[in-house]
Amino acid sequence: MRVYLDNAATTPIDKEVLKEMIGVMENQFGNPSSIHAHGRGARTVLEKARKTVASLLHASPAEIFFTSGGTEADNMAIKGSIIDLGIKHAITSRIEHHAVGHILEALQKSGMIKLSYVHVDSKGNVDLQHLEELLKSNERSLVSLMHANNEIGTLMDMVKVGDICEQYRAIFHCDTVQTMGHYSYDVSKLKAHFLVCAAHKLHGPKGIGFLYINHNIKIKPMIYGGSQERNMRGGTENVPGIVGLSKALEIAYHNMDEHEQYIQGLKSYMKQRLEESIPGIAFNGETASDKSLYTVLNVSFPEMGMGDMLLFSLDIAGISASGGSACSSGADIGSHVLRGIGANPNRPSIRFSFSKYNTKEEIDFAVEKVKDICLQKV
Repeated sequence: MRVYLDNAATTPIDKEVLKEMIGVMENQFGNPSSIHAHGRGARTVLEKARKTVASLLHASPAEIFFTSGGTEADNMAIKGSIIDLGIKHAITSRIEHHAVGHILEALQKSGMIKLSYVHVDSKGNVDLQHLEELLKSNERSLVSLMHANNEIGTLMDMVKVGDICEQYRAIFHCDTVQTMGHYSYDVSKLKAHFLVCAAHKLHGPKGIGFLYINHNIKIKPMIYGGSQERNMRGGTENVPGIVGLSKALEIAYHNMDEHEQYIQGLKSYMKQRLEESIPGIAFNGETASDKSLYTVLNVSFPEMGMGDMLLFSLDIAGISASGGSACSSGADIGSHVLRGIGANPNRPSIRFSFSKYNTKEEIDFAVEKVKDICLQKV
């Protein structure tokens, strides 16, 4: 048996999405910038997909810009805010995804911004009082904080952060890669200027995402070369990918409550079984359903011999999971998120992440294998 529990890294593509994409590749292969019939056909399906995405988010189609994924979208929002909006001060946390952290660090090193880090507690919760203090004591700022942490799953209150940002005229960029398609968004009510999506996190294809830019914000392109995406991103559009993203998001919204209830059930069941099976087990980040992303469970195991080999032992046993962010797999350095919340470095941690395709039988299999491996290493 082979069990996939690394859905926060990427998800298997939905068969309905794949079918939709194949149809586009076979029948709408024209360049959407071409004025002939084949080009117009491709343009039609592209703009239909944009309208679908926009309608699900209660946005205008003119506020949706397709990108190569979440990292590009994050970089575009942050660079655009700093360079084009004249922002000289940015606020983030030390547990953000590297798509946010690294670009902000680079901008700080270049002397373009002053960078401040808002405090987070041992569960990864943002200190909103400290955020307000940073906004009070600095000039107009960019606030870049993620909705749910990709490693530990702790949810941030987007509404409260948006209200605080509005009070101090701050630009609010929220990395929503892990939550897009898992929670519903109404941008007509949210006070966020930028939201992002990566289709492969919600059973869509890799290499495609989007950036939502509030209509009151005007930034320049990050990629030049053509007039695509209303002059905001040069390069021929990935039409099959865009259609796949749209279909995946549509499916996610249509079945959102059902999937949340089912996946939360798997997460709660695994947490309970691990607590019953392994003495001294603990969990990184929030785990309550109203404070934690229901697809992620970050497990802190008791100190053990060769604890650094736990992830490899799980792989050999037939379980695909992650030691943290998949984007840092293979790195010798530990997780910056776990360091950021002050987790015990002597306790090995594994992130298990779930999807609609996982089963209770798979959870039972995984727990038994984890239990056996832990007993061998004690």
